[in-house]
Amino acid sequence: MNKNVLVAGGGIGGLACALAMARAGASVNVMEQAGAFGEVGAGLQLGPNAVRVLHEWGLTEALRACAAFPESLRVCDARSAKSLGRLRLGAVMLARYGQPYATLHRADLHRLLLDAVQHQSKVALSLNTRIASFESTANGVLVHTEDGREVVGDALIGCDGLWSQVRTGLLGAQPVRSSGHLAYRGMVPARDMPIGSRANVVTAWMGPRLHVVHYPVRGGDWFNVVAVVEGVLGQGHGEPAESWTHEAHAADLKRAMGTVCESLAGVIDAVAEWKLWALNDRPPMRGPDEHAHGRVALLGDAAHPLRPYLAQGAAMAIEDAWTLGRLLQEAVHQGPVDWSPLFARYARTRWSRNARVQTRSQRNGTIFHATGLLRLGRDIGLGLMDERLMDNAWLYSGPPHPIP
Repeated sequence: MNKNVLVAGGGIGGLACALAMARAGASVNVMEQAGAFGEVGAGLQLGPNAVRVLHEWGLTEALRACAAFPESLRVCDARSAKSLGRLRLGAVMLARYGQPYATLHRADLHRLLLDAVQHQSKVALSLNTRIASFESTANGVLVHTEDGREVVGDALIGCDGLWSQVRTGLLGAQPVRSSGHLAYRGMVPARDMPIGSRANVVTAWMGPRLHVVHYPVRGGDWFNVVAVVEGVLGQGHGEPAESWTHEAHAADLKRAMGTVCESLAGVIDAVAEWKLWALNDRPPMRGPDEHAHGRVALLGDAAHPLRPYLAQGAAMAIEDAWTLGRLLQEAVHQGPVDWSPLFARYARTRWSRNARVQTRSQRNGTIFHATGLLRLGRDIGLGLMDERLMDNAWLYSGPPHPIP
C-alpha cells in the first residue's frame, strides 16, 4: 500500500524514474502527453556516473549493443585545427572509475529504458495524457488531465522537461531563459565522414563564438554532429519555441560559423540534414525547495535544465532516478512509505550537485565560445593542464549516496 507513484513524462528521465521506482517496489503510472513513446534524433554522452547506474539496473549488455565507447576526447581549434588538449577515455576511464564512457543516440537510450520498463509488471504506460493541474490531498496527490480525467496517486514526480507543467504547479510560473546559443544537430553514416574524422573519439572544436562536437554512436556505424553558434530563434524556424526541433538550413549555420579549418568544414558538409534546437535553461538551483515539496518532486530538466556543455543532461536525470529508487528501497523496509520526508531527503541529496553541474555547464559555454584574451588563456590552459583540466573525478565517481 501507499506506493502508487505517478510519473509525469515518458522521456529518458521519466522512464529512468519509473524503472528505479518499480525496482524498489512501487506501482508506477507513467503519463506521457504524446501519442507514442519516442525521442528526437540526436546523440548524447554518458559518463561513468550514468553508466554505473545502468549497470546496477542490469542494462550493461543492452547498452553495449547500441552504444560506442570512445577511446579519447580531443579538443581542437576550430580555425587552425591545432590540437589543444586530450582526455583519455576507453580503458583509462574504465580503470579509473570502474565504468566506461559511452556515446549513443538518444532514441537508443530511450528504447533501452522503455524495454526495461515494459518488463516491469508494476508499471503502466499511459499515452495521450497531458496534465492540466494537480493538488495535494490528505492521503496523496490528485492529478487533473486536460481531457477531464482524474488520476490519484500517493506521490507525483515531474519528469516533464524544461516546460514542466508539474514544476509550474509546484513552484509557480517561471519563464525559461535563452542561452543566446543555437544548436544544429545531424547524423552522418560513418562511411560519409571525412576519413580523418572517423576515429573512435569524441572531437570538440572550439571557436571563437562557436563550438562543434562529433562522436560515434551505434557501434561506430554513425556519427552524431552538433554545431553550436550564437543566435536566437527568429522568423522562418517553423515550430513554436517549446518544440525541440525547428527548421534548419546549412547556409545559416555556415554563415554563423564563419571561417573554419578544412577538417571541420568537411565534417559540416558531410551532414545531409540538420535539425535546430534553441538552447534554453533556468538559473542554477538555489536550494532543496526547488526539487520537492510534500508528496511532489521534480526530476531532470523539470528541476535543473542543463546546457549541453558538460554532456551531463541525461546523466543527471538518471542519477536523480537512482537516488529516488535507493531511498524508496530503504523506506519500504521500515513500513508504510512517508513520501514527504523521502522527497525532502532526495532534494537535500541532489540539489547542490545538480546546481554545480548547471553552473559548470554554463561556464563551459562561455569558455568554449571565448574570444580575445579569454580564448588565449583557454588554449594555453588546455595545453598546460591537459587531462587534469578536463577530467572530473567529482562528477564521474557519482552518483553520491543519499545523505541522512
